[in-house]
Amino acid sequence: MAEKAKKKVAGYDKYVNWKIFIIPVLVFFGLLIMPTPYGMKDVATEYNVGPKAVVDFITTEFFGEKSANVSQWQLLTAQMMESNMRMGALTKDRFLKRDLKWCKKYKIQADPVNFKKAHNYIKDNVSDKRFKDIMRNALKLRRNLLKYEDLSGKDRKAADRGAWHIKVAIAMMAFVVLCFLTECIPLPAVAFCVGLIVVFTGVVTRQQVAMLYWSDACWFIMGSLMFAAAFVKTGVDKRVCLMMFNKLAVPNTRWVTLIFFLVITPLAAFISDHALAAMFLPIGMLLYQNSLTEEVPEDPELAKMLMIAIAMACNIGGPGAPSGGARNVIMMTYLNDMFGLDVGYFQWVTYCFPFILVMIPITWFMVNWRFKPRITSLAPAMDQLRYEIGKMGKWDRKQIWALIIFLVMVYGWFTEKAFYQLGIYPVRLGIGVIAVAGAVAYIMAGVVNWRDYQERVDWGVVWLYAGAIIFGRVLDETGAAYWLARTIIDALAPLGMNHGVPLMLVNNGLTACLTNLMADGPAAAAVGPISLNMAGLVHPGTSYLPFMAMGTAVASSFAYVLIIGTPPNAIVYASGYLEPKDYLRVGIPMWFMANIVIILLVAVYWCLRGFGGLPGF
Repeated sequence: MAEKAKKKVAGYDKYVNWKIFIIPVLVFFGLLIMPTPYGMKDVATEYNVGPKAVVDFITTEFFGEKSANVSQWQLLTAQMMESNMRMGALTKDRFLKRDLKWCKKYKIQADPVNFKKAHNYIKDNVSDKRFKDIMRNALKLRRNLLKYEDLSGKDRKAADRGAWHIKVAIAMMAFVVLCFLTECIPLPAVAFCVGLIVVFTGVVTRQQVAMLYWSDACWFIMGSLMFAAAFVKTGVDKRVCLMMFNKLAVPNTRWVTLIFFLVITPLAAFISDHALAAMFLPIGMLLYQNSLTEEVPEDPELAKMLMIAIAMACNIGGPGAPSGGARNVIMMTYLNDMFGLDVGYFQWVTYCFPFILVMIPITWFMVNWRFKPRITSLAPAMDQLRYEIGKMGKWDRKQIWALIIFLVMVYGWFTEKAFYQLGIYPVRLGIGVIAVAGAVAYIMAGVVNWRDYQERVDWGVVWLYAGAIIFGRVLDETGAAYWLARTIIDALAPLGMNHGVPLMLVNNGLTACLTNLMADGPAAAAVGPISLNMAGLVHPGTSYLPFMAMGTAVASSFAYVLIIGTPPNAIVYASGYLEPKDYLRVGIPMWFMANIVIILLVAVYWCLRGFGGLPGF
């Protein structure tokens, strides 16, 4: 009994450790009471006053009046141009390609009549050169000419409020990272602290924070954990696991983890990494549970190795193809919008897929080096699986329904975007809605009941990732991520790291840091415009531009260090076998290795190959 009492409390059984928790609390309040740096005020001016100033500038240039005095279609013209400018799309051609769906996506109020007037005005009355000149002057106004010290009245108040929001976001970032690294408070509680912070500090309203806690990614994690519960209950996970590893002559941990990397990583370039993590989680858990014996009733290192291997295999595969993640498409769009350079799907694969081919053996070695399980042979697990499946007999009705619903879900994940674009689906479903629909279908088919979900799903992980969504959005929408990116790049310029490979190294490292704190898409979106603008200034018209775009996209997949960095990290955390520090054991060395690999890839393979006839840099 005494030994049990002394056993270290872990996971959700922990209470707040106030001796440690006081440190992130003091850091948070310390950052809030510090004087606001001018850089924050400058970024706040750009974010909060800049859009209005740019719209006024454009309406004055075109129509001789400020935005308050022009007609609806004229205001719409200026608002569309301002939104294009923020994306780096400075050409008339990009403006003419926009439609009403695009306006709705970026929250620009537009009806068909006014949209047509705006479109026709630019098409018939504005030359390509004049359009581009006005856009460049508007960009210069927003970034360089609009000064905080020149503001007054409402504009000064808006900039001060924006600077406060940036400071809150930076203080919150320090608080969250320290809480995650020290585990001084249960991690789902950190997620709720994020929501409380942004409401108490006035960054969002109470209505907004409730909506922010849910997103398609949160629905996906919830739905995927539900279908994993159905797989485990029915025994389908055992049948799938045996099919995968039955042919191994020596089923030891090294071979099993290698198969994870060889199967999952290439697929992650073409299939959602969320889906792959959800598919393989029950398999990894099953392998561990069936490997335990009376001699070795517990082997935490084995459990951690299998779970981390699944997450890392998902994380390193995304850069291999444009379909591997939103970050890839974001950087392709930026490159096209800002410089008119197009990277084709197959072209992207030929440049970036070698990265994942190099990373597979490196990550596999790292996982096996950092974790040392007592159990090295999984042959007993395979024997136990054969025995349990033999007792099951043939596939029963619940198992068949579990597999059918799962296959329909997977098909939906693969096709929902393409089918929506083709007009087959009238609305965009998203992978999260499909995952929850599958979870409901399991109940309808009698495969599970709600008690199964209640007991088998780690609801703390769902809330944890919901909090991560708010955290990332606040960093992105307040301009805090942009401020961090600009501050670091500007600080390194005097050291000669503002051109060539050194600039790319700085840019990739910065992106790789941000992507561990926010979703990969927002991280690429925050850094991308800054890095591509700098690339255009120091190496205009060269292969450096597409290389910078692809390098930024690849670096935004290096979310290896924190649970909140990427959905696969959160999904495998639901197994209950991992602690936050386990991600650091592999994540930190892998973060450095991945940055080295991408720079070597750029300096050797990409530079030797060149890009589409563009001169080198």
